[in-house]
Amino acid sequence: MFEQPADFLAESDALHALLERLPDADFDRPTRFKQWTINHVLAHLHLGNWAALETVINEPGYLAFRAERKATVPPMPMREFEKRWAGGLQGRALLAAWRELYPQVARTFQATDPKRRLKWAGPDMSARSSISARLMETWAHGQAVYDLLGVERQDGDRIRNIVVLGINTFGWTFTVHEQPVPERMPQVRLTAPSGALWTFGDASESECIEGQATEFCQVVTQVRNVADTSLRVTGPVASHWMRIAQAFAGPPETPPAPGTRIREPAPN
Repeated sequence: MFEQPADFLAESDALHALLERLPDADFDRPTRFKQWTINHVLAHLHLGNWAALETVINEPGYLAFRAERKATVPPMPMREFEKRWAGGLQGRALLAAWRELYPQVARTFQATDPKRRLKWAGPDMSARSSISARLMETWAHGQAVYDLLGVERQDGDRIRNIVVLGINTFGWTFTVHEQPVPERMPQVRLTAPSGALWTFGDASESECIEGQATEFCQVVTQVRNVADTSLRVTGPVASHWMRIAQAFAGPPETPPAPGTRIREPAPN
C-alpha cells in the first residue's frame, strides 16, 4: 500500500491547523531555525511542494525551472528567490496558497506508481521517496513553528516514514561529511507514538540507540541536538552518528548546538 501521500497530507493538515487562526503579523516572527520567519517556512514548503508536483505532471517544466534557477547570476539568496517565486505573498495569503496546493500534491502522488523514477536536484528518486521527503520537510520545518508558538506537537505513527529516511541515510551521513562509513549500523530501537516498538538493524548491546521515535526524528532532521533529547546512545559509532546525523540531501550541515532549538514557553 502506498500510504506516504496520505501521511504527507495529514502532516500538512496538522501544520495548517496550527496556523489557521494566526494573525498576519505573527507570520513575520523569527523562529530559532536560522531566524527563518513563519513566512520563510511556508514559502520554502510551498515551492518544494510545487517542484515535486512538477516532476510528476510536467518533467520538462521542472527541468526548465531548475536550469533557470542554476543560471541566475549572481545567485539569488534562496529566501529571496522563494519569496519572489510566491509572488510576494505573505501571511494568511501565503498560508492559503500553500493550503490550496498541498492536497493536490497528495492526490497526484497517490495516483502515481510509487516506484516511478522522478527527477530532482540531486539523483533521481522514486515517487515514494519524493513524497516521503515532502513529509519530512513539512515535519522538520514545521517543528520551528511549533517551537515558536510554544506548542508541543502530538505526533502520529506516520513519522515512521521519517525514521526510515533516518535509517536509510546512515551511510549518507558519513559520506556527506567525507568520513568512512562504518561497516555496521548500530541497532535502533524506538517507541512509536502509538507505543509500538520499531527495531532496525542487527541486535547489539554495544552499539545501540533507544528511545522515542519522535526524538530520533528530531536528531536525524537536525531540529534538536541529541544532547537535548532523552535518547539512550551506546557505542562510539552510534554516538558519532547522532552527533552528525543528516537525513536530508545537500551539503553537510552542522546540527544545532545544545539548548538552541527548544520550545518557547506556552503563551499565557
